[in-house]
Amino acid sequence: MAKKDAALKKAAAAAQAAVGSKPDSEPLKKSRVKSSLSSSVGDVVGAINATYKDYLHSLTPRLKTIDTFLVFLVALGVLQFVYVLLVGNFPFNAFLGGFISCVGQFVLTVSLRMHYAGSDGPSASPERGFAEYVLASVMLHFIVFHFIN
Repeated sequence: MAKKDAALKKAAAAAQAAVGSKPDSEPLKKSRVKSSLSSSVGDVVGAINATYKDYLHSLTPRLKTIDTFLVFLVALGVLQFVYVLLVGNFPFNAFLGGFISCVGQFVLTVSLRMHYAGSDGPSASPERGFAEYVLASVMLHFIVFHFIN
């Protein structure tokens, strides 16, 4: 870090000499703030990259598929909400039905993911968990279908 500060001081002095004005400490203070900000951003990006690499190496393909479906459901819910904000909500029960369907399916899928990723061991077989998920999803969509009318 000391070498980096020394290099910054030399660069600031060279820039001041090229301009021909007297050197002051204001550009140096700004460069220090920018330097600490860029190092903080670099630390955050490094932490995110390390977390993502660990995620890719430690998860099973089944959980990755479930996570992809969860991301799709969030994107679909956001898309519906943005559409209502931009265009309007004339068939309001259609919007509510679609949005509630996305949120409900997200909750059910998170429940399935928690069942598969149970660290204390599964309390029931994965097949039973999937069967409960399918049954609950069918019930959810049946209710939403009748809500839309």
